[in-house]
Amino acid sequence: MARPFVLEIAETADYLEKSLKQAKSGARKEKLLMLWWIQTGQISQRQELNQWLGRSPAPLTRWLAAYRTGGLSALLEEKKAPGASPKIQGEALEKLKQRLASEEGFSSYGAIVEWLKQECGLDLQYHTVNRFVREKLKAKLKVPRPQSLKQAPGVLEGFKKTFSSC
Repeated sequence: MARPFVLEIAETADYLEKSLKQAKSGARKEKLLMLWWIQTGQISQRQELNQWLGRSPAPLTRWLAAYRTGGLSALLEEKKAPGASPKIQGEALEKLKQRLASEEGFSSYGAIVEWLKQECGLDLQYHTVNRFVREKLKAKLKVPRPQSLKQAPGVLEGFKKTFSSC
């Protein structure tokens, strides 16, 4: 016969049940359900816990160790992968922000790619620069509205004078 399963749970069964109902992710629900079963006495052996949750013993051992060392907050902590560091950072990022904020700006994302290559020595792809400028910096390019090539040169000034006097 297996040795008895002993785990002292600080939270009450009512608190765990309320938390279980409010949990949004499946992993969080599984962990809270495990604690609730143990707290209410429905589980007396580790093998039962494995069977009821349909998990192998390894993740359950990690979950129980996390709960023993750090409590409920350590058990429910969701770890996030660190991801890659941004390609444009430091001095290059500051220069790019200043240039985007200036009146001169850029006419295209291809121009930004070339500028980064010449000024900062960064060889980046068009798509990388496009997403970085639009999503991270929330910047827009300074592109004038298109004008007809057939437009007479003095018409625009006359049009501005007409509406500025109103």
